[in-house]
Amino acid sequence: MMILNKNMLSGLAGAIVLNVVHQLANRIDKDAPHIDKIGEEALSKSIKIVGYDPPKGDKLFLATLVGDVISNSMYYSLIGKGKKENLLLRGVIYGAVAGIGALTLPKPMGLDDQPVNKTNKTKAMTIGLYVLGGVVTVFTRRLLMKVRPI
Repeated sequence: MMILNKNMLSGLAGAIVLNVVHQLANRIDKDAPHIDKIGEEALSKSIKIVGYDPPKGDKLFLATLVGDVISNSMYYSLIGKGKKENLLLRGVIYGAVAGIGALTLPKPMGLDDQPVNKTNKTKAMTIGLYVLGGVVTVFTRRLLMKVRPI
C-alpha cells in the first residue's frame, strides 16, 4: 500500500470518528456543538447562490455529512506527511487548528456561529472533537505503518 493511500485511510478514520462522536454527543449533551448545522447552512447558501434549491431535511443532513467526511478526510490525511517522530504532535495541532477554525470562521463567512459558540463547554467540545479526529488519524496511521503489503 502506498503512503498516500495509508494517509488517506488514516484521515478517513479520523473523519469518521469525529462525526460519529459528534452525533453521539448531540444525543446526550445539550451543550454539545452542532457543527452539522453550520455545514447545512453553508451548503444551503452555496447552492442558492448558484441558482438552485438546496435539499431539505434528511437529504440536506446527508449531503452535508458526506461533504464533511470527505473534506475532513483530506485535511486529516495531511497529518501523515512528514517525520514519523512528530506524528502525534501534528495530529493534535491539526485537530486544534480545525477546531479553532470551526469556532472562528463561521461568523466572518456570514454563517451563524451559535451552534459551536453557545457556551464555553460547547467551544471546548468543538475543539476536542477535532483533536480527537486528529489523534485517531495518528493511531490509525501508526497501525497501518505496521501492516506490510502481501
